[in-house]
Amino acid sequence: MKRFWNHPWVCAAYNILLILAAYTLSRLFFYWVSPDLFPDVSFSHLMEMLWGGFRFDLTAVLYLSSVYLLLMLLPLPMSWRQNEVYQSVAKYFFLIPNLIGLAANSIDMVYVRFTDRRTTITFFDEFQNDGNLLGIFMQGVVQYWYVTFFALALMTAFVWLYRPLRYKTVDTVKPFHCKTANAVGYYIFETLLFVVTVYFIVIGIRGGFGKYTRPITLSNALQYTNRPQETILVLNTPFSIMRSSEGSTYTDPKYFELEALETIMTPWHKNEGEKELKVKAEGFNVVVFILESFASEHIGFYNEGKGFTPFLDSLLAQSVTWEYSFASGRKSIDAMPSVLSSIPMLINPYVVTPYSTNAVSSIADCLRREGYTTAFFHGAPNGSMGFQAYARSAGFQKYYGMDEYPDAKRDFDGTWAIWDEPFLQFYGRTMSTIPEPFMTAVFTASSHHPFRVPEQYEGVFPQGSQPLHQCIGYSDNAMRQFFAYARTQPWFDHTLFVITADHTNQLCTPTYTNALGQYRVPVVFYCPALLPAEQRHDIVSQTDIMPSVLGAVGYEAPYFAFGEDALTTSKTHNYAVCYNNPVYQIMSDSLLMQFDGKQVTALYNYRCDPLLQQPLPADQAPEEMVQYLKAYVQQYIYRMINNRLTHE
Repeated sequence: MKRFWNHPWVCAAYNILLILAAYTLSRLFFYWVSPDLFPDVSFSHLMEMLWGGFRFDLTAVLYLSSVYLLLMLLPLPMSWRQNEVYQSVAKYFFLIPNLIGLAANSIDMVYVRFTDRRTTITFFDEFQNDGNLLGIFMQGVVQYWYVTFFALALMTAFVWLYRPLRYKTVDTVKPFHCKTANAVGYYIFETLLFVVTVYFIVIGIRGGFGKYTRPITLSNALQYTNRPQETILVLNTPFSIMRSSEGSTYTDPKYFELEALETIMTPWHKNEGEKELKVKAEGFNVVVFILESFASEHIGFYNEGKGFTPFLDSLLAQSVTWEYSFASGRKSIDAMPSVLSSIPMLINPYVVTPYSTNAVSSIADCLRREGYTTAFFHGAPNGSMGFQAYARSAGFQKYYGMDEYPDAKRDFDGTWAIWDEPFLQFYGRTMSTIPEPFMTAVFTASSHHPFRVPEQYEGVFPQGSQPLHQCIGYSDNAMRQFFAYARTQPWFDHTLFVITADHTNQLCTPTYTNALGQYRVPVVFYCPALLPAEQRHDIVSQTDIMPSVLGAVGYEAPYFAFGEDALTTSKTHNYAVCYNNPVYQIMSDSLLMQFDGKQVTALYNYRCDPLLQQPLPADQAPEEMVQYLKAYVQQYIYRMINNRLTHE
C-alpha cells in the first residue's frame, strides 16, 4: 500500500485535485466578497455554477500542468522518476504555471468589477504601451487588501500541501503493481497507464467526449448561468486567456447569402432623400466628449434628479436626449470605434483584433475630406490604451496627449492621466487656436480607478455609495468650467456638442445592474442655435453618433457605419446592439433579446419589467428583430474578415 501512495500517477492525481480545490475555494471567496454581482443566487444554483466552474478549471489546470504530467507519467524507469533532481524539475513545472494561474485568477476578482467579463488575451494588447501598470497594480494590492491576503494564503497553502514522490535509491525501488521486479511487466503496465491517462487528459482539456463535442469555450459557461454576468463566476482567468488566444478571432456565420444580407441590414449609407427633421448645420464645428465611466445611473437628469452631475443635468435639459441610450461595449477601448467610427464591439474589442489594421471610416475622416481640421485629445501618456494609434487610423490629423500638455508633471494624477479640470481647459484653449471648421474629440480620464480627486477637492463633492461617485462630481465640475470658457469663445455658438460615456461602471441600483442597465450611457446633442431641447422616446446607441453628426452637418457623400442617423431623421431600424459576453444582445423600443449565435436564449419587455425578472417565451421574439440581429452580426464579421469597413 505504501508503494501505491508513492506511485507517480497517484501523486500527480493528488496534486491535480489540490489545484482544482484551490480554484473552487477561489470561486467561493469571489462569490462571498461580491454579493452585488450575483444577486438572488440560490444554493442549488450556486452548486450548479460550481460544477460548471469545475469543468473550466479542469481544462485550465491540465493545460498549465501538461509538462508536469508528462514528466510524472512517462513510462521511464522508476529510479529516474523518483530521483531528487528529476522530482525538483517536475515540482517547478507544476508550481510555477499554476501559481501564475492562481495569481491571475485572484487579480481578476477585482478587474472583472470594471469590465463584467473575465480577462482575455486582449488585455496584453490593450495595455502594452502603458508604463504605469506596476503603480496601478500596487494601488490595487493595497486598496483590495482582503483579496491580496486571500490570494497569498491560498498560494502558500497550495505550495505547502504539494506532494512530491519520496526519493529512493535504485536498489530499494520496486513497482507496487508487480510481485517481482519484472521489467517487461513494469513497462507494459506503465505504458498502458500512460496511454489511458493521456486519453482522459485530452478529454478533460476538450471539456467532453464524443464525435460532435466541440472543445469547451467561453460561451459554454452560459449553460450553467441564469444571466450572462454570472459567467464571470463560472469561468476562470487562465482558461479565458488561453481560449481567447486560440485560432481565428471570427468565423463568418453565413446566416444569409450576401445579396439577401444587404436587404436586411447594410452599413452602407448613401444619404439619399430628404431629412425629416432638417438640421442646417453646414460648416458648424463638431466637438465630441467621451466621458470616462459616466453611466446614466450617475446622472440626475435620467433619475429624477438623483445623481452626481448638477452641471450636466442643466445642460441635458437644453439638449436632444433619449430616454434609453446605450453603449456598445464595457471597456474604454470599445468606445472610440463605436462613437467615432460606428463600429461596435462584438466578441472582442475591435482595436485588439487581428483586423484592427483594416481601413476604417470615422467622423474625422469624413469631415477632413470636407475641409475640417481634426484633432483628438486624451490626457494619458501618448500611446496609452492604443488611443493614439486608433486616432491616427481613423483620420485625426492631430493628437494631443500628455506629451503635448505644457505642464504634465504638475497636473498628472499619479496613475493614469492629467486631471480632467486642467486638461479640459487645455482642450478648450487649444481649440481656440485651431482653424475652423474643426472636428475634435476628447476622452476624459479622472473618473477612473483608483477613483481619486485632487487634494484640494477632497470632501467637496458628494461621496455617494461608491468610490467613483465623487470622481463623477469632480469631472462634472470640470465640464462646467470647460463650458464656462467655451461660451466666451467666438466658435461656441456655431458648434455642435456631442456628449456620451465610454461605458458604465460601479452600478448600484437594480434597474441598472441588469443586462439592460449595464449598457445605459448618455447620448446627447447640444447646440441651442439649431436643436431645441427634446427627450425622445425611441432608442439610440453610440454607433448612431457618427451617422447623426454627418446628417446634421449636411455631409452628402456615401459613408460606412453600423449605426443610423437618429438626429435628423427617424431610424429605419429602431434597435441598439451590443455583445453581453457570451451572447449577442439587441434592444428595441420595448424589448431586450439575447441570442447565442444559434437561437434566442432570453426575451424581456424592459418597459414593463425593468428589473428583467419576468422572461417572455423565446418563441415570442419578433422575427424581424431576430433577422436584423443575425444580419448585423454577419455584416460585422464578414466585413471585418474581408477588410470592408469603409465606403466602397
